[in-house]
Amino acid sequence: MIIVMKSGAVKKDREEVLKRVRELGYQPHVIHGATRDVIGAVGDERGKTVLQSIESMHGVESVVPILQPYKLASKEVKKETSIIPITDTLSIGGKEIVVMAGPCSVESEEQIISSAWQ
Repeated sequence: MIIVMKSGAVKKDREEVLKRVRELGYQPHVIHGATRDVIGAVGDERGKTVLQSIESMHGVESVVPILQPYKLASKEVKKETSIIPITDTLSIGGKEIVVMAGPCSVESEEQIISSAWQ
């Protein structure tokens, strides 16, 4: 589940939500956005209906179930595209396609060191 905080929600509101998420047995993950924070509640999927009660807390805009299996990487949690800079001229996740390859397994220390430097 993700908890979307209202734009302009104060730190106290967020801390109360984090406390409640922990009390319910979930691990909270805060994602700070440009206009609002989102809190991912990670834990046992069977009891997620109890998280709906958080929707009535002060500062909470909505509580949304996440349907994708990779919850923290989901576009439901983080709408912005992730771009990871590798060097000054290379980034992964931008508009250009990046192809990476390497050995399928490590057969020796010499092989992996050799592959890493190529």
